[in-house]
Amino acid sequence: MTSFRALYRLQLGPELDFAGARALVPYLRELGVSHLYLSPSLQARPGSTHGYDVVDPRVISRELGGEEELRALCREAPGVVLDIVPNHMAADEANPFWADEERRQRFFDVDPETGWHRRFFTIDELAGVRVQDPEVFETTHRKVFELLAEGLLDGVRVDHPDGLANPREYLERLREAGVEHVWVEKIVEPGEELRDWPVEGTTGYEFLNDVLGVFVDPASEAPLTDLYRSLGETRTYEEVAAEAKLEQARTDFQREVERLRRLLDEPELERALASLHVYRTYVEPEHGRVEAEDRDEVERAGVSERLARVLLLEERGHDEFVTRFQQTTGPVMAKGVEDTAFYRYNRLLALNDVGGDPGRFGLSVDGFHAANARRRPNALLTTFTHDTKRSADVRARLAALTWIPGEWAELVRSFGVAGDDEYHVLQTVVGAWPLEPERLDAYIEKALREGKRTSSWAAPDEVAERRVQEYGRALLESAEVERFVERLRPLGRRIALGQLLLKLTTPGVPDVYQGDELEALALVDPDNRRPVDWARREQLLEALLGGAAPTAETEKLYVTWKTLELRARRPEAFAAAYEPVDFGAGVCAFVRGGEVLVVVPVRDVELPDPGAGWRKVFELGVGLYERRD
Repeated sequence: MTSFRALYRLQLGPELDFAGARALVPYLRELGVSHLYLSPSLQARPGSTHGYDVVDPRVISRELGGEEELRALCREAPGVVLDIVPNHMAADEANPFWADEERRQRFFDVDPETGWHRRFFTIDELAGVRVQDPEVFETTHRKVFELLAEGLLDGVRVDHPDGLANPREYLERLREAGVEHVWVEKIVEPGEELRDWPVEGTTGYEFLNDVLGVFVDPASEAPLTDLYRSLGETRTYEEVAAEAKLEQARTDFQREVERLRRLLDEPELERALASLHVYRTYVEPEHGRVEAEDRDEVERAGVSERLARVLLLEERGHDEFVTRFQQTTGPVMAKGVEDTAFYRYNRLLALNDVGGDPGRFGLSVDGFHAANARRRPNALLTTFTHDTKRSADVRARLAALTWIPGEWAELVRSFGVAGDDEYHVLQTVVGAWPLEPERLDAYIEKALREGKRTSSWAAPDEVAERRVQEYGRALLESAEVERFVERLRPLGRRIALGQLLLKLTTPGVPDVYQGDELEALALVDPDNRRPVDWARREQLLEALLGGAAPTAETEKLYVTWKTLELRARRPEAFAAAYEPVDFGAGVCAFVRGGEVLVVVPVRDVELPDPGAGWRKVFELGVGLYERRD
């Protein structure tokens, strides 16, 4: 098996099937990628654009080309990691396990009293699977295990393990089945540690927020907070998030609350579900297992005395309630925070991304080093996924606002920005410019409906949406906005290049999202799943391989290629020690294995001289060096 040097995420669907992915293998090999990282590839609903709505886990997607095409792709690729979805399948008549009533009761988490099923978040069409049942586990994983046993797959990404009845037990079953390399899509909140599970690590959202945070200048927190408060919102992010979580628990999750209340009629269940500061606890009623972290989180949540006793198994007889409570707090957190509060609290949109805390204004270099030192060696390092609110390059440009807060405040005041909606749209236009009007319209509609104040999915206010869309279109035509973007763009590109180099060199396995080796100015799904111009990327890489100098267009591609080439030549250095180096204020630097030096300015300062003994790999405002022989 090829060692894990770098994963490259491909979003398979109508625009890219197995054969199309196989055609990209020569390009990705030359780029230096060690593994293709495929989106779900089992049989999904016809026309599925993402693959998370599986209808038959025993079959490889026919729409993507079928099993023989997947096998051909796996044989040709240097390595393959597959995204799997154990938590749910499509509640669809095309699903033989759903269409048959007897199978439905066995395979899905259905309430016999009401006929309701456990949902994936609030999506009725995706039904929770009883993967804790050995027969269900074996049936739904048989095909994936077959491909792993034949060496066609090297590992799996597990989608939403927090939805499972017992994540630890599920992951141990994977290990017992011979799955050696597993990554979990687990949101680890700031201050939380991944549990001692048999996995390589998470999919990397904590890194995404840390690596951006190191470029955010904390000196700008006070002026940007004052600016935001002058527009109307004076509460802290924590207050906004708490309100949004409770609101979701009391509305969209009433079905789940009612099911819990039938199991334990405890007052204020909605408030309790919204009170956790992490996605969930991991108490195991069936084994009587309660860990110290669980006790800490239940205490921090401040739930009632009796509920705390029940959740910590001090009052027994409520096992099903405990399990279902834990399965529900994560969706309440996700819908309340990521899909509501992140669209309401707009102080600095760069901070509003999956796994992030918009109340944390930046991260020190020392804090970044400490997080890197704690990370598992094969944990994924991501800056952009199909689930992020913005691409890495958009976040980088918005983070650069903290380098010029005065100029930003002047622009905001010159436009007479009024309220959260307009401030959100102005940041979006500045961050993603150049932006087609239709893409901006679609984003504004989604942002307003997710925020659930000006409009909502349940009760769309199209008149209000159109008013905000017209405001956004006017910004796109503004010469003043364009001049400001030209001032901001080079700073954003420096941050983007810096966070890219850090992703490619810190402890862990870098994950490159499709197309992100060139500048990618994308917004939330579905904007981040637009077709990629593969021919252009192949042409530009070929030119670099032929000796062309990097340009503004190709600098990310160049840094990716050269850094992965170095990782291939010096794998022992990247498997060895991580040692921070002090190059003074505003610089993040470290040595890997005594052989590779990385130097990245995290403020608007010059790249320092690396000193004697180092040979330049490249210097592009950021520096990569290897030890002279």
